[in-house]
Amino acid sequence: MLKLILDILSVPAILVGLIALLGLVMQKKSTSDILKGTIKTILGFLVLGGGAGIAVGALENFGLMFQQAFNVQGVVPHNEAVVALALETYGTTTAYIMAFGMLANILIAKFTRLKYIFLTGHHTLYMACLIAVILMVSGLEGFVLILIGALVLGLTMAFFPAIAQPTMRRITGTDDVAFGHFGTAGYVLSAWVGKLVGKGSRSTEEMNFPKGLGFLRDSTVAVAIVMGIFYIIVAVGSGAAFVSDLSGGQNHIIFAIIQAITFAGGVYVILQGVRLILAEIVPAFKGISERLVPDAKPALDCPVVFPYAPNAVLIGFLSSFVAGIVGMFILISLDATVILPGVVPHFFCGATAGVFGNATGGRRGAVIGAFAQGLLITFLPVLLMPVLGDLGFANTTFSDADFGIVGILLGNLAKLFMN
Repeated sequence: MLKLILDILSVPAILVGLIALLGLVMQKKSTSDILKGTIKTILGFLVLGGGAGIAVGALENFGLMFQQAFNVQGVVPHNEAVVALALETYGTTTAYIMAFGMLANILIAKFTRLKYIFLTGHHTLYMACLIAVILMVSGLEGFVLILIGALVLGLTMAFFPAIAQPTMRRITGTDDVAFGHFGTAGYVLSAWVGKLVGKGSRSTEEMNFPKGLGFLRDSTVAVAIVMGIFYIIVAVGSGAAFVSDLSGGQNHIIFAIIQAITFAGGVYVILQGVRLILAEIVPAFKGISERLVPDAKPALDCPVVFPYAPNAVLIGFLSSFVAGIVGMFILISLDATVILPGVVPHFFCGATAGVFGNATGGRRGAVIGAFAQGLLITFLPVLLMPVLGDLGFANTTFSDADFGIVGILLGNLAKLFMN
């Protein structure tokens, strides 16, 4: 039964589909409208997840070629990998913290000014896992562990969307949708940097291309071409033999080009999924907010902002990834734990940071804001690893900014009070 609950709560499509179903029922919609709205909401998340899977698969090949080309070894931050390791030991505690943490989020939204319901199920699971690891490593157990963990999780699920909302209003032009992704501290940093440096800078979406380059106005084509250049560079750098093993014998240049276009296709599918979700979840969510939590806003995953500034998505990713490379060399020079630039977190977090930076500071905000975010997610994991116990010695760790901040604060507070 516990596994069934964990499976339901950790699958975004099912979780948000249930939220849509509940909202439509509360609005006393017809059976056909309830069925249509629920299925289309689930379909939107599955489309988004499918697009993310396509993009991530292409990015993993890029990451392998990058490591081979530049001959670097170190820790690669990757949420899914570290959570998979942690759940083997901390799975039951994680499930309890997640279930009661979601309840705490609803209560906080109902009785405080933090009117946000966090709907990104997989990130809720990751944060519950992080909290479980840190509290158990510090020596807490039983009811107290679950209670503290659930309260911390519920608070993070309401607090981080709240600090992102001022910029979300600028990005979307409405106050109907909130932002639910635990990289928010990096995105808020990007927006703040954008405000500092972006005075007079035009939006990334107002780029003037010469007539002969008009095809670059199509963001999918632009992503494919720019990423094609990067893929070819790392394919050449890693060597034809290495790429041939990776690709099953395909020519290394052809493989690089196909992977770049595959990545662009993944981004395109993500954008379509987001549009489908927004068309269904916002109207459905009004039923819940009107009955259970007046004025509550649904906090959705980071790709929700991608359609508002597709050029900023690519610019932010590239700027964040460059920052990850710069940060890697700084860590090498300091003889510290080396954090390799994980392409997946730099894509999702960097792309989102680009959109946030663009909203406050145009092109300069997108570039410099995403670069600042890239440095943040490079250095935070170094400070997080010591509070994770044995898990801190794994060859991977949590990647996004909020995991680092919550983990470092909670870990040091736990040490302070448990000693």
